[in-house]
Amino acid sequence: MEVLGIDIGGSGVKAAPVNTATGELLAERYRARTPVPATPDALAALVRSLAERFEWYGPVGCGFPGIIRAGTVRFASNVARGWVGQQPETVLSAASGLRVFALNDATAAGLAEVRLGAGRDVPGLVIVITLGSGVGSGMFVGGKVVPHTALGQLEIDGKKVARWASNKVREEERLSWKEWSKRLRKFLQKLERVFSPELFIIGGGVSADDAEFLPLIKLDTPVVPAQFRNQAGIIGAAIYAEERLAAEG
Repeated sequence: MEVLGIDIGGSGVKAAPVNTATGELLAERYRARTPVPATPDALAALVRSLAERFEWYGPVGCGFPGIIRAGTVRFASNVARGWVGQQPETVLSAASGLRVFALNDATAAGLAEVRLGAGRDVPGLVIVITLGSGVGSGMFVGGKVVPHTALGQLEIDGKKVARWASNKVREEERLSWKEWSKRLRKFLQKLERVFSPELFIIGGGVSADDAEFLPLIKLDTPVVPAQFRNQAGIIGAAIYAEERLAAEG
């Protein structure tokens, strides 16, 4: 199936049509700056423009930086607080005139990895951590989503992980890869003790530099980069839309 995948991030919004059977992008990925402030109206207008750019008239999957429960945003990061209480599928569908399916952005990235990428056919618990403007998380058991996780909101040494170990923090504080990897390792060690996962997958923009930091992280649990790198959110959002449509028959 062909679906337009959109990945809303703190600094950029990426989009491309996707072959959901293979994960292949069917056109060159397009990236636009995330509006400031990223209000419902501003993001809805951007999603509409992205659909128009690709001359798209089919279903759309959208990764959203926040927790969506029962269709409603309960917590949002890196977008305007006005999203809390809103229903992104309703807002974005109305603006674009298309059928839009929305899920947490890190869960979208993880869905791509457990369906087609580094976590495919891995039994047990897989934890996907995305590192960009913040720290996102997706958890999957036997390929099924554990909903509403926000592991980046955990605290280590009195600091929220999202404000202590994100790639944005690494850049802003000018941390070396060695310094930053110590923070990431401490975070993953905490998750390892609590959840005992089969696999950690590291995604987000920093996954392209995995050779710089992953060799520095030694855990009992394997830690691997996302196979689809920073495209995973686009691909996973498209897969989610396909699976929602299939569930509806």
